[in-house]
Amino acid sequence: MSGTDGASAPPLSQSQLEDEIARTRAELAGTIDELTTRLDPRAQAKAAAQQAKQAASDTGAFLTGGGLPEEDPDRSRNVKLLLGAVVAGVALVTAAILRRRS
Repeated sequence: MSGTDGASAPPLSQSQLEDEIARTRAELAGTIDELTTRLDPRAQAKAAAQQAKQAASDTGAFLTGGGLPEEDPDRSRNVKLLLGAVVAGVALVTAAILRRRS
């Protein structure tokens, strides 16, 4: 194992090679586990459900005078999106009711 600059590194012993292989395998296993978790539909659904619960909780706090969550901009955005969706839903239902009456 020599570099391209002409200097050669001392050869690794068998135990050093085995240690390096074991370390590389452990890193690879960790990476695979992380990717598996990220791509798992159940994990994604669980995360989405948790975000929805958090948005509902934050919206309730906002409506009762608690203000928007300041520590996480995504949570503030989710509150605004949820409130916007509720307002849009109410507007659609109101428009449908008014349309049927006329």
